[in-house]
Amino acid sequence: MQVMRGWATRYAPWVGLVSILGTAQQAVAGDYEGSPQVAEFVGEMTRDYGFAGEQLMGVFREAQRKQSILDAISKPAERVKQWNEYRPMFITDARIARGVDFWRQHEAVLARAEQEYGVPAQVIVSIIGVETFFGRNTGNFRVIDALSTLGFDYPPRAEFFRKELREFLLLAREEQVDPLTLKGSYAGAMGLPQFMPSSFRAYAVDFDSDGHINIWNNPDDAIGSVASYFKRHGWVAGEPVVSRADVRGEQVDEGLTTGIEPTKTVGELRALGWSSHDALRDDMPVTAFRLEGDNGPEYWMGLKNFYAITRYNRSVMYAMAVHQLSEQLVQARGVK
Repeated sequence: MQVMRGWATRYAPWVGLVSILGTAQQAVAGDYEGSPQVAEFVGEMTRDYGFAGEQLMGVFREAQRKQSILDAISKPAERVKQWNEYRPMFITDARIARGVDFWRQHEAVLARAEQEYGVPAQVIVSIIGVETFFGRNTGNFRVIDALSTLGFDYPPRAEFFRKELREFLLLAREEQVDPLTLKGSYAGAMGLPQFMPSSFRAYAVDFDSDGHINIWNNPDDAIGSVASYFKRHGWVAGEPVVSRADVRGEQVDEGLTTGIEPTKTVGELRALGWSSHDALRDDMPVTAFRLEGDNGPEYWMGLKNFYAITRYNRSVMYAMAVHQLSEQLVQARGVK
């Protein structure tokens, strides 16, 4: 079949590696050896994407089902923390100090990313800081194990993780890397910015122009990829992120947003007793939310750039942590 011959020629190093793995492991039955689900998945990858079936089976002979991954994703969610408990988890002296160092170390690359994508350097640094403490905590699970375990042994979200497994195998082929060596979180999030494979293929960039995209240990590519992600998700250069609000009256809570999407306008909120600390247009859509701070309730209006941050992680507290850490980084960098 022509498409398979072309694939094999173009990705010979990857094919050769997987072929060797398959040959070496033929006598050893792995966790997914003989699995009907895996056989069906390999058939789809062969038919739809030109993978060689036996060679791909060599990968799955090496993949391991990890009970620790199933335990991690299945454990009951912890009590939802209030903002005054959540914020100190991410905005610490150590994280700020490391962030300032990271910013200085990669200042030229961050400046170029800000110039090309319009995303401030401090926001890019903050994302990497919140996600992995600047590379300290990128995950120790093999991505193939994480996505295989969740794709074939976690029915509640199997469809999602099988899609990510497909994207992962495609990116390994495209980048000509051994899919058995790449590591990430228990859910398959990868590298300094913790991209899922689908996000990698859609938004990651080769920011140092070396012919490969490496978000695991190449800060240049990680920086450019975060900036690319935010640009593609609607970040507006030079615009603010949030606006603090004062509230009064009995209808205040009627203005609170359900979910993340900005469903109310500034004018609608004003009619319900909200007043912004900043001059905002009445027709501007915002995400209206309340946080429990150290000194009582805080009311905020999240603007378009706030919504862009929530596209990275659908949580207003996450977005506020990223935003406030970025502010702390600017302040710390200015006085040191």
